[in-house]
Amino acid sequence: MPVIARFLTPDDLDKALRQDVIEGLTATPKTLPPKWFYDERGSELFEEITRLDEYYPTRRERAILVERAAEIAALTGADTLLELGAGSGEKTRLLLEALAPMRYIPVDVSGDFLAAAAEQIARDHEGLAVHAVVADYERHLDLLPTSGRRLIAFLGGTVGNMVPAERISFLSGLRATMSQGDALLLGADLVKDPGRLVRAYDDARGVTAEFNLNVLRVINGRLDADFDVTGFEHVALWDAEQEWIEMRLRSAVDQTVRIGALDLEVSFAAGEELRTEISAKFRRSRLEAELTAAGLVLDHFWTDRDGDFSLSLARPGQATPSSSV
Repeated sequence: MPVIARFLTPDDLDKALRQDVIEGLTATPKTLPPKWFYDERGSELFEEITRLDEYYPTRRERAILVERAAEIAALTGADTLLELGAGSGEKTRLLLEALAPMRYIPVDVSGDFLAAAAEQIARDHEGLAVHAVVADYERHLDLLPTSGRRLIAFLGGTVGNMVPAERISFLSGLRATMSQGDALLLGADLVKDPGRLVRAYDDARGVTAEFNLNVLRVINGRLDADFDVTGFEHVALWDAEQEWIEMRLRSAVDQTVRIGALDLEVSFAAGEELRTEISAKFRRSRLEAELTAAGLVLDHFWTDRDGDFSLSLARPGQATPSSSV
């Protein structure tokens, strides 16, 4: 059976949600972090998104892993696989089979979901020590296990949900925990035709729209708010200057929302937009520059055959990391 360490409690999550809602909905423009999409319904919707024709990243990343997992294992010689934002660990099974590590450390904020996934992986891989960690990888990097020769996997393009300064800060914090024998496997989506990118975040069936609107349902349920979900519209657009997709919720009418648990009222003008996610798309040069700024050295760079998605293998550098690119 897996060992489960908990550095994050439901009370911690509640406090974080309250802080994010207060700060985000009183800011100009209004924002919310994408991590609050993921209650049980949100997780189900995202799994559905990954199967949509328009949404290519999951399929493309898996294709790279199918082709390169054995090579990654040979290059790293890792005896420990640590996965940040592990979720179900489906793609990581490809790495587990190739690496045959002695220990697997999945890290996620959802304790119940993580425990179930860790138990299944432990059953499927006899002799594998599974040490699950309930933690926020942006806050608890220094608490994660460091023993062994680690391959740290951060997959799915999640790094693109951070703005550049946040990415470099996060990667620098991760570098600070790494020994010279460790390596980072980083999944990142690549710049491509803007129309195709927008369709990946605004599918014909409206699944992504429901996923985006779910953040309002989460706040309604957890903070006694009265968002009228039908009063908001899903928006996905390409920012060519920043090279990222933005997901927003646009208020269809003038409206005021009360958030009871915070004793807070928030007004929205008709047409006003609330940003719920950015998803940065990368070029190799940008990835390499940001890794270098964080004290990491790009060792190998792979893409799928269509050049849609990338996996980067990076190792700790010798130089002191800088704070910007």
